[in-house]
Amino acid sequence: MGKHLVLAGGGHAHMVTLANIKLLCDLGHTVTVIGPSDYHYYSGMGPGMLGATYEPDDIRFATRQTVEEQGGTFIRDSITGVDPVARRLHLASGRIVDYDVVSFNTGSSVDLPEIIGDDSTIYTVKPIERLYEARQQIQDKAMQQSVAIAVIGGGPAGAEVAGNVRQLVSASEHKVRVSLFAGHQFMSRFPENVRRRSQDLLEKNGVIIHEYGYLKTIKDNTLIFDCGITEHADFIILATGVHPSSFFSQAGIATGQDGGLLVNHYLQSPEYPEIFGGGDCISFESHPLDKVGVYAVRENPILFHNLKAYLQGEELIPFDPGKDYLLIFNLGNGQGVFRKKWLIFAGTLAFWIKDWIDKKFMTKFKNK
Repeated sequence: MGKHLVLAGGGHAHMVTLANIKLLCDLGHTVTVIGPSDYHYYSGMGPGMLGATYEPDDIRFATRQTVEEQGGTFIRDSITGVDPVARRLHLASGRIVDYDVVSFNTGSSVDLPEIIGDDSTIYTVKPIERLYEARQQIQDKAMQQSVAIAVIGGGPAGAEVAGNVRQLVSASEHKVRVSLFAGHQFMSRFPENVRRRSQDLLEKNGVIIHEYGYLKTIKDNTLIFDCGITEHADFIILATGVHPSSFFSQAGIATGQDGGLLVNHYLQSPEYPEIFGGGDCISFESHPLDKVGVYAVRENPILFHNLKAYLQGEELIPFDPGKDYLLIFNLGNGQGVFRKKWLIFAGTLAFWIKDWIDKKFMTKFKNK
């Protein structure tokens, strides 16, 4: 007898499974996909969309179309709760969806400071769609008058957003200030040579980098930092830390220290074997994984194999995260920073390599 598989989220770790929904249906199972949008945006190209290197259609997958063309059901909604005992998902609309097997790829949300008053020009890097809205608003205003833009976050996301928003406003005839507020140290978890090359590129292109503390409060477009310094900005983009959805811990499901769904080497909950997951929303049991897209991409084939195997009563296979991984930052103006083990360089070649890899990834899954 066939089982009901629910894919909670259509993100990077579910790409191979989404491409094989017809195969699962042909085996007698039913597949439901739940997502907040008919499309899934590839986060690796999000900053490039903000900088107008790419258009929205260049960086998104038509999730609903992919699901429905293969005989699956797509529900446009968000998950607000899980009942692992009854095997039920509670949705924002009030709808309840039962499952036999569920896989979570619900991503993560940006950590927010205290926000008081007007928040109409505050944007977050997730969901990626917000970056396109920010692009339109910033570009329109920058063409009319002087603008101050603040990017909050000293990690790769903040660096990429700052560089690309600087690219976006480069044609403006008015004074535009792009400031990156990087906590106490810009790119603190990276080696000095990566930090230096990234900082040099950004500053060369006109980004002002501040390292005087963490943002505490935003009050009517005034940034208030923990050191007491205040700054005004017409637009604010938050690229700070991220956290998984709270519904795992609220449901009493085992989580890691960051609140992500705890999974074993099969990408499976140790206490609820019918629950799987991948991407930013999980916490790998053997050791924490960086919140980078490369792990979601590596999880793809294993997650699909294990979901299919569990549905069929077959043997699961373990996920090996691998060791080092390639990192390339798109810092705007067709330039980037490349790092792979001992090899580090900056410039146009780094961006070209990233652009080629990203477009290849998009083409692979768009053509499935």
